[in-house]
Amino acid sequence: MTHIDLSPPARAIRAPGANLRWLMLAVIFLTRTSMGFQFQSIAALTPFVVPAFELSYAQVGLLMGLFMLPGVVIALPGGLLGQRFGSLRVVIAGLGLMIVGGMIVSYSGGLHSAALGRSVGGVGGVLVNIMLARMVAGWFRERELQTAMGLMLSAWPFGMALALVILGPLAAATSWRIAEYVTVAAAGLALALIALAYKEAPAEPGAPADGASAELAKFHLGVSGRVWALAVSAGIGWALLNASVIVVASFAPSFLMSRGASVGEAGGITGLALWISIISVPLGGLVADRLKKPRLLIVVGCVATAVTIACAARAPWPALWLVASGILLGLPPGIMMALLPRAVRPEHLATALGVFYALFYLGMAVSQTIAGALRDITGDPAMPLLFASGLMLATIAAVAVFWRIEGRATGSVD
Repeated sequence: MTHIDLSPPARAIRAPGANLRWLMLAVIFLTRTSMGFQFQSIAALTPFVVPAFELSYAQVGLLMGLFMLPGVVIALPGGLLGQRFGSLRVVIAGLGLMIVGGMIVSYSGGLHSAALGRSVGGVGGVLVNIMLARMVAGWFRERELQTAMGLMLSAWPFGMALALVILGPLAAATSWRIAEYVTVAAAGLALALIALAYKEAPAEPGAPADGASAELAKFHLGVSGRVWALAVSAGIGWALLNASVIVVASFAPSFLMSRGASVGEAGGITGLALWISIISVPLGGLVADRLKKPRLLIVVGCVATAVTIACAARAPWPALWLVASGILLGLPPGIMMALLPRAVRPEHLATALGVFYALFYLGMAVSQTIAGALRDITGDPAMPLLFASGLMLATIAAVAVFWRIEGRATGSVD
C-alpha cells in the first residue's frame, strides 16, 4: 500500500516561528537600548554633574566605569543564574536593579551615593547583557545567528547615541536629575515591554531554553593552559578595542565643548559617530566575509581608527575626524568576536567566554577612570582621546599574541 504523507510542508510549520523570532529580536533590541542609554548618562551629563558634586574628571571616569565593574565578578557565574531561573526572570531582575540604581543616582547628594547607584545599576546591566545574548541564541540557533547577534550588539551604541543627543539638552532645559530620571523611565519601559511581549524560544521538554544553556552547563575551570591563554589574549584585545570606543564616547563631548561647541552640538557630533558605527560594524563583517583576510582587516581597521581619533584630538575639524573614526571602526569587531569560537572546542567555549567577558568588563571600567585621571593631571581635554588612540593600537598587540598562540598549538588537544 502506498503511503501518502498528508503532513504540511516543514516550511509552513516553521513560518510562524520564523516571524515570531524577529519580533522577539526587536523586543531584545529595545531592551538592550535602555542599558546603553543608562550607561552613557554620566558622560552625557558630565558638564552638569561636575559642578553639582564638585568632582574631578577622574571621579567622573570612576562613575562611568562603575556601571561596568560588576561584570568582572558576575561575568563568569552570571549565566548560570539564567540556567537556574530562566533568562526572562533574570532580565526582569536586572532591569529592576537598573531602575533602583538610576533612582539612587537621580537623588544622590554626592560622589559616594552616586557611585552606589551606578554600581547597583551596573549589576543589573551585566545580568541583562548576558541574558539577552542567551535569548538571541535560543531563538536563532543555527538560523541567521550572526546577523541576529550583530543587530543585538548594535542596540548598545544606539542607546548611547540616544543618551548623548537627548540627555544633555534636557538637563540644560530642566536639570540633570530629571535627565537621569529619564534613564529610569527607559529601564521601566523596557521591563514592561519584555515582561509582557517576550516569549521563550521553543525547546524540547526538559531541554535548555537555548544553545547557550548547554554551554553554560559545561562551565568549568579545568581546561588546558592553551585555552586560558587564548581566552586571556582575545579578552584583552576585545577589552582594549571597546575601552577605546567608550573613552571616546565618554570624553569627546567635554573635549568638543572645550573647542567651543555647545552641549547639544557636542552630544550630537559624538552621537553621530556612534550612529555611524551602528551601520559600519555589520558592514565590516560583510567586508571580512568577502575578502577572507581577517588579520589584515583587524590591523588596518585598528591603525586607521587610532589615527583618526588622534587627529580629532590634535588636528583641525575634530568633528570630521570623529565621524571618520566611526566609519573605520566597523572593520575589526565582527572578526574579533569570532576569534574564540573558531579556536576553542565547543565544550570549553563557555569557560573561555567567561574569562573573555570578565576581562572586557575590567577594561571598560578601569579605562574611563584612567582617562579622567589623565585629563586631571595634564589639564588637557584632548588627553583622553589620545589615550583612546593608544588603546586602539594596543589592540593589535593583544590579537597578535592570540594569533601566535593559535598558530603554535593548532593541533594540540584542548
